[in-house]
Amino acid sequence: MRSLSGASLTGVAMLTLGLVASSGCAKVGQLQAMKAFKAANQAYQQQDYKKSAGLYEDTVAADPNLSQAYFFLGNSYDNLYKPSKKGEAANDQLLTKAVDNYQKAADKLNVSADPKDKALGKLSLQYLVAAYGAEKLNDPVKAEPVLQKMIQDDPGDPAVYFQLAKLYEDAGVYDEAERILVAAKGNRPGDPAVYTTLAGFYNRQGHFDKTIEALEERASKEPNNPEAFHTIAVYYWDEAYRDFKLKESEKRAFVQKGVEAVDRALKIKSDYMEALVYKNLLLRLEANMEKDHGKAMDLIKEADTLRDKAEELRKKKAAGITS
Repeated sequence: MRSLSGASLTGVAMLTLGLVASSGCAKVGQLQAMKAFKAANQAYQQQDYKKSAGLYEDTVAADPNLSQAYFFLGNSYDNLYKPSKKGEAANDQLLTKAVDNYQKAADKLNVSADPKDKALGKLSLQYLVAAYGAEKLNDPVKAEPVLQKMIQDDPGDPAVYFQLAKLYEDAGVYDEAERILVAAKGNRPGDPAVYTTLAGFYNRQGHFDKTIEALEERASKEPNNPEAFHTIAVYYWDEAYRDFKLKESEKRAFVQKGVEAVDRALKIKSDYMEALVYKNLLLRLEANMEKDHGKAMDLIKEADTLRDKAEELRKKKAAGITS
């Protein structure tokens, strides 16, 4: 075997030394990063966000792979931003830096196999959406793809669907808002919030029939939950009380259905204070429409009894007395 020449040996030695030096520099950089990260975390916990931002900048400069630092760097800038100074270049730049680092954190953390990293990556996206919100950058166009990505990553989290639906609703894209809320219901059919959120959306759109349909679907899945039936009663009372365009026959029907719903709630929980209050209110509405004076007075008397019982329960609750 031919031996290496002196020149070749020198070249190999230099290459080896270069690799060792590179490895050594990397380790020094990591040590510097961890030192800066520790100091940054202490400043962050003390809510000294100006100091923590500088230290987190030092951290990622020394070790760009320390992914968690990007979230806290972004959040430090986010906390330094003052809504009252919106429009001032230096102040607005803080939000730009926050958004940039939230995005970097999400990109890096969401590909990690560590569940803690993934959780922080998801939080990064949530804060990114908030930064695009009306009180800050007011840029729903940029928030939309972030929310869609969050749904794609975790289709079982209804809260993200609600955020995206609200974004569409605020923009007047009502069909898309409804589609997203229906999708949330399809992915989490056992979650009461998907039904109440969908009901609230329909009610704001003036679709009372769909509002009740959503609430009744929720109640059918929770037949032993008095709050589910109480909520139906509340919506019936609100519609009968506030919609002056209703015919008297429609108002009577809504009051009757409200009473039926609240009776279901009280059958499950007889000392349900809120349900007693709303049955009292429903009966007073019924009394106002009653042509027979005697029947009207009977309804008022029953309403007074319910009101007094609810007040008694309220006082006991305030005093910490449990039955």
